[in-house]
Amino acid sequence: MRALLRHALTEQGFAVEQADDGVSALEWLEGNDVDVVITDINMPRLDGFGLIERLRAGGRHRDRPILVLTTESSDEKKARARSAGATGWIVKPFDAEKLSAAVRRVAH
Repeated sequence: MRALLRHALTEQGFAVEQADDGVSALEWLEGNDVDVVITDINMPRLDGFGLIERLRAGGRHRDRPILVLTTESSDEKKARARSAGATGWIVKPFDAEKLSAAVRRVAH
């Protein structure tokens, strides 16, 4: 899925960095800036909810747009992601054009 995501976004002109899980993402984001974070909910070591909460609690990425890209579609999970601080929600499988449009919309 990460390879498909990278391909779809690089084809649209975006630079993409990827992490294996939420902990790796947090470690990388400590020293790097991005325009938008895209996360799954189901990840090892630190799930998407935890990643969103940790990014919102910190200084550097507190206001960074965060899109959730996941197979989860329940209203409860969407509400939990929103309350954690997610900017938007995209259900897999994703449409490359819609994903690109969503990233452009939130990345300014």
